[in-house]
Order: sequence, then structure tokens, then C-alpha cells
Amino acid sequence: MLDVALDREISAYNDKLSDLMREHLYKWVVFYDGQFSGAFEDFQDAASEAAKRFGRGPYLIRQVGAPPVTLPASLQYRVMPPDVPR
Repeated sequence: MLDVALDREISAYNDKLSDLMREHLYKWVVFYDGQFSGAFEDFQDAASEAAKRFGRGPYLIRQVGAPPVTLPASLQYRVMPPDVPR
């Protein structure tokens, strides 16, 4: 399910990329539910606003104009203990 949601966010980002490059080059952008949600000066501001508005996500945060970062699976997913509320 998470992969499908992120695929939707990535697709929305790619669809808007030419506009983003023109209007928000080197800014950090947030996509949630297939929609552009905002542009920010730094990653921390983007992440804080995304967490405040959308909780645990999933949402996409990317820096416009930067190459995509590929994370190893061990960093993408975190096993949660059974007693931690979700």
C-alpha cells in the first residue's frame, strides 16, 4: 500500500516538474494525496509542515532540481514494536 501511495506522489511530482523547475527551483516541495502542498526553503521546514498537516503520511518531499536520492530498504522501513500506537 505504501509503495502505491508513493508512486502516486512521485507521478504527481513528475507531472508538475516543468512548473516546479520554473517556479520553485532548489526549494523543497511536498506532495500529498497526489497534490502539490507547498514549497519551502529547507528540508526541515517542509518536513515539519508535512508532519503537522498530514501526520505520518505517506507524503513526498523533494528538492526541485536535485537528483533523486535512493535509500536502502533498511532506511525506508522501520519495524515498530507492537505496543507503539500508530
